[in-house]
Amino acid sequence: MRGPLGAIIGRHFSAAAGAGGGGDDAATGVIRHDRKCRDLPFLALFAAFWVAMIVNSSFGFNQGNPLRLTFGLDYKGNICGSKHADPDLSELDVRYWMNPNQVYQSGLKDSKIDLADAKSICLMECPYPAEDGLNFVCDYPEGDIRLSVDDWIDRDYDYFEYLTPEMRNTSLQLQGPCYPIIFPSINVYWSCQFIARPSNVSLKHWQRMGGASIDENMLIDKTIHNTINYKSSVVKRYVADIGKSWPVLIVCGGLLPLFLSLIWLAMIRYFVAGMPWITVILFNALVISVTMFFYIKAGWIGNDPLTVVIGPSDPYVSIGGREINHLHVAAVLMTIVMIIALLISIAIVRRILKATSVLKVAAKVIGEVQELIIFPVVPYFTLAIIYMFWFAATLYLFSSGQVLQNDCKANCCTFDLKQGKVNCDNCCGYSVHYTPHIGIAIFFHLFGCYWATQFFIACSSTVIAGSVASYYWARGEMSHNVVMQHDITFHTVVSSLKRLLRYSLGSVALGSLIVSIVEWVQSILKSLRRRLKTVDSAGESSFQKTVSSSSNCCLGCIDWTIKSVNRNAYIVIATTGKGFCKASELATGLIMNNILRIGQVNVIGDVILFLGKLCVSLFSVLFAFLMLDNHKYRSAHNKISSPLFPVLLCWALGYVVAQLFFGVVEVSVETIIMSFCQDAEEHDGEAQYAPPLLMETLGDTSQLQRLTQGP
Repeated sequence: MRGPLGAIIGRHFSAAAGAGGGGDDAATGVIRHDRKCRDLPFLALFAAFWVAMIVNSSFGFNQGNPLRLTFGLDYKGNICGSKHADPDLSELDVRYWMNPNQVYQSGLKDSKIDLADAKSICLMECPYPAEDGLNFVCDYPEGDIRLSVDDWIDRDYDYFEYLTPEMRNTSLQLQGPCYPIIFPSINVYWSCQFIARPSNVSLKHWQRMGGASIDENMLIDKTIHNTINYKSSVVKRYVADIGKSWPVLIVCGGLLPLFLSLIWLAMIRYFVAGMPWITVILFNALVISVTMFFYIKAGWIGNDPLTVVIGPSDPYVSIGGREINHLHVAAVLMTIVMIIALLISIAIVRRILKATSVLKVAAKVIGEVQELIIFPVVPYFTLAIIYMFWFAATLYLFSSGQVLQNDCKANCCTFDLKQGKVNCDNCCGYSVHYTPHIGIAIFFHLFGCYWATQFFIACSSTVIAGSVASYYWARGEMSHNVVMQHDITFHTVVSSLKRLLRYSLGSVALGSLIVSIVEWVQSILKSLRRRLKTVDSAGESSFQKTVSSSSNCCLGCIDWTIKSVNRNAYIVIATTGKGFCKASELATGLIMNNILRIGQVNVIGDVILFLGKLCVSLFSVLFAFLMLDNHKYRSAHNKISSPLFPVLLCWALGYVVAQLFFGVVEVSVETIIMSFCQDAEEHDGEAQYAPPLLMETLGDTSQLQRLTQGP
């Protein structure tokens, strides 16, 4: 780094401070305020981006309906379970296809009818064939059928005996308004999936009545099953799980990580010697526990596997689904993580003492600048408000679109109760038609959340860095002035926050944008790489494999480097007031000049802090599993399709919260070490402004000099 950092920060009292003048600048007097706003265009870009985010979300709120993510549409275009439908379907949330022949024909390759065009209505539960006769499911009562919806439900949807001779005849031709219950069906994610095992008793009664021939092929089972397991349907159910499990997200993704992070910081403050050991042991125990929960839900151990069936079902009928397959993959991945975690723990056992020394520095800083423990609560509540808005908008965006009648080529006739006759002009069903730009809107929405998260984490890091740098460079003056020492520890966080808000928000917006873009490009390239590998896995040459692996490795290295430079750039931004690009240059120069020293002291500490963040997030996952085991989330309307997505969200939210609070220790350590390195460079290898706590932790002057000069 060129130029003395102390001169930029201001290591001497201002005239007002020395004279005991008032005001914030006079009271702190450590970091001079001769700065100017930096990188303003990127702050304007961030603000404009969020205006666009609000407009984008308003489109979702206007066009979306979260019920579409869970429940299907009937033949009138009504959402099952909606109280705004005609008739009122608030208690009727299960979709049932009435005509078994239409279901069968929709599964044929050359068929002109699609399952979305097959006649379906909404029921309270899936019907089952009668044991000693034949039952019917009849259309919603209207026209000449003088029954209320409640009476229709009480009669198990069967008013066949009230039909006129004409209606009975059309019903026997599978044209409605009543249809026979020949196949048993099971409620699979609020759609009645037929089981290709027709009731012989019901089928004989139907044939005796002169009913039309009914196809009994296994295709009737697979057609509905394939529709339920479309990738888009699975994604919708995963998103719907967010809305259903919001209490779990608040408790396990918000409140619990906050509580655990504060406990961890308190233990670092008062029990720093044992924290690295506690962190490593707890991390391994949590990884094993979470892996066991995945095993249970995957059905590999215990008697509580995930089931796609809602409510009671035939124990001899086994129905799979993508959600179960995803849990199997997650269980395998967690097994790999568990093995790697155990190996890493064994590898770092001998180096834990070095981590203890590094953490002692941060512990003593936190002890003297105690406001640092409380400050992350500010970005925590800011992000909490943003996340609540973002999750609500996500539900509406993923369900946005218009319910329109399909353009089909099917030839079918059904009895229209309102017209009192057979209608052959209205065979097409209804579907949710999405606007062409919905994919871009969702991508924009996801990226906005990630950028906002990176932005507020960067803001928190910058404030902490400014506070700790003030503390470090003011030690020489404060040792001779007790009043000044009290002022710097009391006002340093507030002053650092003011400098951020006034001068450096643009630089933080630029840094967080770069990290967000790089990580998103990396994830997109990884996704493309996986798809290309799937398409051409057999014809891929060894050279192509080498290039693919090398590019993936390079992307990972670039991502890690940018994150590391960004984190240290925020420290320089806080201490010097430089713009992001200049701060990155200064930070890179200082790191390169002291690479061995910084690596020797800081790497193992970063590992312990990373494991600590994982401990908090894994605790969130563990409690999320326990909460989702509640009966509330396993049956009826609130049943989640799989615990996987809520659990992963709790992990991500827990990690973000931990990163905010653990950043106090992480940034404190890095700021102290970078300030120490700069101090030593300015004074021929012997730091002049290192506080006593740093001297006590790292050793005597000769040891400090050896560290400064490197091995």
